[in-house]
Amino acid sequence: MTRIGLNTFLVSSGFSHRELSLIQEFKSYGAEVIELANVDPSAISAQELKAALTESGLEQPVICGAFGAGRDLRGNEEERTNTVEYLGQLLDLAELLGAKVVCGPFYSSVGRTGAHTEEERRQQWETIAGALKPLCDKAEAKGICLAVEPLNRFETDCINTLKQAYQLIDLVGSPALKIHIDTFHMNIEEDSCFDAIIEAGDRIGHVHASASHRGLLGKDQVDWDGVFKALHTIGYEGDIVIESFSANNTALVKASSIWRPLYDSPEQLAVEGLKFLRKKWRHSAPSLSSPMNS
Repeated sequence: MTRIGLNTFLVSSGFSHRELSLIQEFKSYGAEVIELANVDPSAISAQELKAALTESGLEQPVICGAFGAGRDLRGNEEERTNTVEYLGQLLDLAELLGAKVVCGPFYSSVGRTGAHTEEERRQQWETIAGALKPLCDKAEAKGICLAVEPLNRFETDCINTLKQAYQLIDLVGSPALKIHIDTFHMNIEEDSCFDAIIEAGDRIGHVHASASHRGLLGKDQVDWDGVFKALHTIGYEGDIVIESFSANNTALVKASSIWRPLYDSPEQLAVEGLKFLRKKWRHSAPSLSSPMNS
């Protein structure tokens, strides 16, 4: 059953043990699942976190990675080693918490852009795939999905579209590797969100619901009807998580390019966004839109 929830980046630059109260806070907003954006796995006590999740009824969270400078699967040896170790730690954390998805743009450092020859690009992809294969073996053994997120052209030159993401999946050749779609990036890069989702099909493993301007969902230019119709059509049953960032979050404001207030408060975005997504998801279900139910 699809759960609709919130990513901790809404109020935090990197979830840690000091922010356990966010779990109950997000629950009060109406979240059915919490996505833990974790920069440093050592800053979390898995035992305490699992207890807090159980108490709130938000078991089986999603684990979201953060890939800033120094984490790059197409970078130098140190950067690749750092990224592999970090992803391994996130997989271990996910297993301890009962999470089934570890997601993010883990192929490259966010913000790395530049022109490359076809040969350079081919070599980068082979390097990324080579690093991912043992990680995917580990994920598969743990029953966890690694979901790779395409980003828009201003945040990466590597994987911008869903088609590129499943080309990487084909190169790696692991059933544990899926696509993490994000409507913010899709709105920039895809010709049609509906068509892209239909073509990707069951290779989609996770969904970020983000407004085209990172503000209030439904008051933007994303084709929400097309997105949800396509997800229902492919039989998607995974989670749908709101991702946004606050202009007050100085650690992320540059990376997310948020220079002005986009909503009154995180609570407003969360509460209104969750209601909007539930309504859209419910109304776009085939059983409710068929002639027999009209």
